[in-house]
Amino acid sequence: MTASLADVLFYHLTESKLEDALPPLLEKSVERGWRVAVQTRDPERRDTLDAHLWTYREESFLPHGTEDGASPDRQPVLLTTSKDNINQASVRFLVDGAEPPADLAYDRVVFVFDGFDAEQLDGARSQWKRLKGEGHSLTYWQQSPEGRWEKKA
Repeated sequence: MTASLADVLFYHLTESKLEDALPPLLEKSVERGWRVAVQTRDPERRDTLDAHLWTYREESFLPHGTEDGASPDRQPVLLTTSKDNINQASVRFLVDGAEPPADLAYDRVVFVFDGFDAEQLDGARSQWKRLKGEGHSLTYWQQSPEGRWEKKA
């Protein structure tokens, strides 16, 4: 029996920063009952996003934690630098050019990359080519001038 292939989404930031775009995407995932892992490249960035998710909007609450915090395995949204699926997430976000785990055993994998960062742009293109070649279902979303997501491919 072969493992099913993940749906892979690429979100190209052109009008906002990750700090503005990520919280609504995470909120939608939690509303759908999905457990989420958000993988960053380094602990400092992880901790900055952690602090931001507590304060990004006064009227909202997004339950989350980090791999270094209390009960990481029980977090609905886990911010991590690890490629391990510590919280048994069904959705994995890869931000700031984080390298995906070798096994994409998720329902959905989401690359969020800054269109003004050449390294992130090149990394996203490389991942697109590799994952397309592996047979994953890929979609590409880019921000409109108003900051809305538009499906481009």
